[in-house]
Order: sequence, then C-alpha cells, then structure tokens
Amino acid sequence: MMKINEIIWKENFVEKIKNKHHVTVFEVEEVLYGRKKVYRVAKGDVAGENVYLALGKTSAGRHLSVFCIVKRNHSVLPISARDMDNKERRRYERK
Repeated sequence: MMKINEIIWKENFVEKIKNKHHVTVFEVEEVLYGRKKVYRVAKGDVAGENVYLALGKTSAGRHLSVFCIVKRNHSVLPISARDMDNKERRRYERK
C-alpha cells in the first residue's frame, strides 16, 4: 500500500506523458489514488526517494503503468506513465 499526501506535477514530465504516451494527468491521478499494485523498481538518487511502478486501471478501463518518485513526506512525483505491456498486465491481474 502506498500512502499519498499529494501529487507533485512538473511540466516537463506532464508534457512527456501527454505527448509521447498519450496519457492525461487525470488518468495518472486515477491510478495513483485508486486501487493499484505498487513495486519499487529503482533506488533513488536522493536517500529515501526511490522510484516506484504503480500498476492500475482507470475508470474507463485503461491499464496504465505509472513510474514515480515517492518522497519522504508521501508526496509523489510522476515521471512517466504509459499503457501496460503484456508482462505488467499479467502481473497486475494476478491475485
């Protein structure tokens, strides 16, 4: 379970997520605030700020992979989001 106090948006990441992956800010927020499976994927450059992968589904049924940095105060900085690949989808659908 990942506790989220706030989502921090940086314009460069918003543009990349929107233009390269065609994912909206609203969809990312749906996944992060909704039911999701979360995995740590990398140790962060700053102590205590690791990179996580959140796998979730939007209310419209879109399966998304959201990569984000989780800060110590439970703020989340999304750095990328895209449609799940087949491996991630199988992982998400496992109980």
